[in-house]
Amino acid sequence: MGEIELKLNEFLNNKPLFYNEIDYDRMPNCWNTIKNNFKMPKKIIHIIGTNGKGSTGRFLAHYLDKMGFRVGHYTSPHISKFNERIWINGRDIDDERLEKAHQFLQNTISKKYLQTLSYFEYTTILALRCFSGLDYVILEAGLGGEKDATSVFERDLTLVTTIDYDHQSFLGNTIKEIATTKLNSIKTKAIIGKQIHDEVYQIAKKHPFYLDYFNGYEISEIRKFIKNNNFASYLADNLALALSAIIEEGLEFNLKYLKGVKLFGRMQKLNKNLYIDVGHNPLAARVIVNEFDEKIDIVYNTYEDKNYKEILEILKPIIDKLYIIDVKNPRIANKDDVINTAKSLNIEVEEFKSLRDKKTLVFGSFSVIEEFLSEK
Repeated sequence: MGEIELKLNEFLNNKPLFYNEIDYDRMPNCWNTIKNNFKMPKKIIHIIGTNGKGSTGRFLAHYLDKMGFRVGHYTSPHISKFNERIWINGRDIDDERLEKAHQFLQNTISKKYLQTLSYFEYTTILALRCFSGLDYVILEAGLGGEKDATSVFERDLTLVTTIDYDHQSFLGNTIKEIATTKLNSIKTKAIIGKQIHDEVYQIAKKHPFYLDYFNGYEISEIRKFIKNNNFASYLADNLALALSAIIEEGLEFNLKYLKGVKLFGRMQKLNKNLYIDVGHNPLAARVIVNEFDEKIDIVYNTYEDKNYKEILEILKPIIDKLYIIDVKNPRIANKDDVINTAKSLNIEVEEFKSLRDKKTLVFGSFSVIEEFLSEK
């Protein structure tokens, strides 16, 4: 861990990731006091939704970068190193640039806001400082939409990935409530990606939006690209959404600009038998289960607030054996509760110690992947 990451950890680790009772005025009020000190990017593309924000954002950022634009991509959370959250012109930010941005904020933001901003709010402002003067910035929302830290900035276009149940304690208990708060973040225009709930399309009608830019040929080319590059099939929808932004911007549609794109932790194949995926909710489980046509081992754990019974029910048809990995994170579920839930579903389960010589998926959250890779 580098010196700047240690400094950031020291500053951020006592802050809540998000707030259960959110002061919706804190982030915009803070931003209004400091925004004149920032040179904003020429264009901001905002990505909201439940799943697929990271891959959609990286496809788009990589494409724009290869076209010759100066591009930033803000994503969260990170797996191994904080720098992963801030990607500029094809690579994660270096420690020196991150250090300068952090020191700038420490000297610019008032003590009041330095003490009260959440982890995500501070890192969002930090990213905007790092993205000073770029041509395009791709901003991924955190949990929400209209009240998300990323929504305080003026944006030129919003991309909406699939919306489903997740983070209900923040967003509401129905698709109508969840979709409403997410879609209320649309300020100018939006492209709605593939949805599994018709309610999302109905709510989206209140906003200026487009549904689809692609004809059969283009969709066929996208799916061929996904298959030829050994990406999971579900990523075709995310790529189509990213390329819709390219069309909206009046730029050339040519898949050559995707050459070399990497998606870390999205059904990523590490070797012939080992896959990792940062998915953590029922929506992710539903797409993952379609990627395997055989029984596999799954190394798993999850956060306490996730419906892991539903997730395991969805995954059960492909599980040969389930291994529960210890994860050092205060948000993680009680291991015994997860094991007992698996047993109640008649899933063979035990604590994780080592991998068998069998196709295996590591799944459950960014924290699970981080823990697994640190042990590997």
